[in-house]
Amino acid sequence: MVPSEALQYQGIIQLLLHFKWKWVGLVTMNNEGGEYFLQIIEPMLFENGICSAFTERVVNNLRFTGDVFDLMKDTKILSSAFLTSKAKAIVIYGKTGTILWLASTIKALKMLQWLFPQYKKSSEVKVWITTAQIDFALHSIQKTLGTDIQIFHGAISFTIHSKELPDFQKFIQDVYPGWAGGDGFINSFWQQAFTCSVSNSTETMNAHKVCTGEELLESIPSPYFEMSMTGHSYSIYNAVYALAHALHAMQSAGSNHRRRVVADMLSPQNVKPWQLHSFLQRISFNNNAGDEITFDEHGELVAEFDITNLVTFPNQSFIRVKVGRLDPQAPPGKQLTIDEDRIKWQRGLTQVPPLSECNDICHPGYGKKKKEGVKFCCYDCVPCPDGMVSNEKEMETCLVCQEDHYPNKGKNQCIPKIPNFLAFDETLAIISTFSALLLSLITALVFGIFIKYRDTPIVKANNRSLTYVLLVSLLLCFLSSLLFLGTPNKATCLLRQTSFGIVFSVALSSILAKTISVVLAFMATKPGSRIRKWVDKRLAYSVVLFCSKIQVGICTLWLATSPPFPDLDMHTMTEEIVLQCNEGLVLMFYCVLGYMAFLATVSFIVAFLARKLPDSFNEAKFITFSMVVFCSVWVSFVPTYLSTRGKYMVAVEVFSILASSAGLLGCIFSPKCYIIVLRPELNSREHLIRRKT
Repeated sequence: MVPSEALQYQGIIQLLLHFKWKWVGLVTMNNEGGEYFLQIIEPMLFENGICSAFTERVVNNLRFTGDVFDLMKDTKILSSAFLTSKAKAIVIYGKTGTILWLASTIKALKMLQWLFPQYKKSSEVKVWITTAQIDFALHSIQKTLGTDIQIFHGAISFTIHSKELPDFQKFIQDVYPGWAGGDGFINSFWQQAFTCSVSNSTETMNAHKVCTGEELLESIPSPYFEMSMTGHSYSIYNAVYALAHALHAMQSAGSNHRRRVVADMLSPQNVKPWQLHSFLQRISFNNNAGDEITFDEHGELVAEFDITNLVTFPNQSFIRVKVGRLDPQAPPGKQLTIDEDRIKWQRGLTQVPPLSECNDICHPGYGKKKKEGVKFCCYDCVPCPDGMVSNEKEMETCLVCQEDHYPNKGKNQCIPKIPNFLAFDETLAIISTFSALLLSLITALVFGIFIKYRDTPIVKANNRSLTYVLLVSLLLCFLSSLLFLGTPNKATCLLRQTSFGIVFSVALSSILAKTISVVLAFMATKPGSRIRKWVDKRLAYSVVLFCSKIQVGICTLWLATSPPFPDLDMHTMTEEIVLQCNEGLVLMFYCVLGYMAFLATVSFIVAFLARKLPDSFNEAKFITFSMVVFCSVWVSFVPTYLSTRGKYMVAVEVFSILASSAGLLGCIFSPKCYIIVLRPELNSREHLIRRKT
């Protein structure tokens, strides 16, 4: 007549999970029933991530002599697990004796607090979770041990479902000694409850008064007698009616004739228990409280459990408050319902609901690390590794943020990354833009000066056409740096490196052609030299075209095979997303730089060898200085570029383009512009001839 015990086990697990109690104590009777309970519940605890902090087995023959040392021996009061455990939730399985053991344990602990001050209130401030098999015989506790029932305040119990029946209160009030023909149980109860003697009782009571029968049962404190319908009473009530319905079904079975013949045999006094079994299993009826009473295929009552909360009062009375239910017919995950607002917790708790953990809670920003040699519920809280977060309490492991997010300093939240690129409104970009435009203007001004004074000796010297090509390429070099600024897009990614590589190759090819022209011109002045036939403008143009075509070919192959494209770099920088141009085949990028380095090296060597040739307008010495500047800039560019990230890589490349181009412009053309503009008297054929002589 009680629900399946397996349902109660599931309810215990769901209750522990509901309050997130992962570190619990177990108290059972030291018998077969207690061992069976442990065999069932402990695997269920493990499967649901719950650990048993300790297991206490209560002896069956507990003695209550009142001696503190006997209590210590019988209750294992010095058990370190019971005294020092951090488990606030204690599951108690057994019978009334288990509660008596618990009460005696706490009483003994109070007696020994002066010896063990560190254990003060260590076992009182708990949440006691009891099963339906246990009836809180609090009157027995008070009578036997004299223990204050306040220690059980806030206990949560699984109880057999019950409802108040109509007229049940009136029925209780009508009970008196001699009721129902002098029921011996009623007489015995009456004498114990009111400490009086019933005149016709066979039992003798050491009482000074005689029971009048006018005593009121509702005047008895609740620890001794409850006026409401309890789960046990409700089960008995339903059992009586189930038996009555089974007898009625049994008498109604068969033909009318057979019922008349065997009427005497079917009287309740002659029916054997086994004859009712098949009828009981098929019984289904509604009782007076409106509940349907039915049995499943295993002969067990299909019913729910009530979750009750024990609330005690200073006058040693108590009430049981229904705070939830365990309904086996509810959908999965909703079988247990709890109204936490109705629960009255143990008064000594500092937090409600209390924590019942092996160690302190891991706060957001921390993950769990298993401790060696202990149960899995015990762990250390360690900060999340770099790049990972935990945004909730008690997270098993830290999580990796999405690619476009990064952890905050507390590692408890993922923050969106900020786009990283060299925007036009940033200081670096403004300085770069201003520098590029200023240098372009200066180059255009120099170009204008050379156009205006194109017929002067200093302009005509060393191939005037190559000078124009060099100035135009330098102008384009300055302007190409602007392609590196702003948000990368498909067009700028395709043009920035290739245009930079081509125009620089043209500039270096022009410098190389000018240097070769100087060397060949000097060698052609020697008597009988056969090199004179090579001294021609077509040779210089061929050098420029040939060297430039190679770079154009490299860039064309690059764009045809694996061209650069806009890309997002989520991983290089922790807090920013780098908006960049992915170079595609990086080898081709380094081929472009390598070819430029080759041209610069050859130009430097040739210019260095020709720097002392006797010529009034010999550019070789200026080209040598310019190539020293150029090579110094780009040699320092490589390690700097590789050691920076994001927009600073772009800034380094822009600076290198501007600095190297400015070096070429300044070292090669500033001496000529000085003579043309400020010392025009030196820019004459007479001065040239005089210098030669």
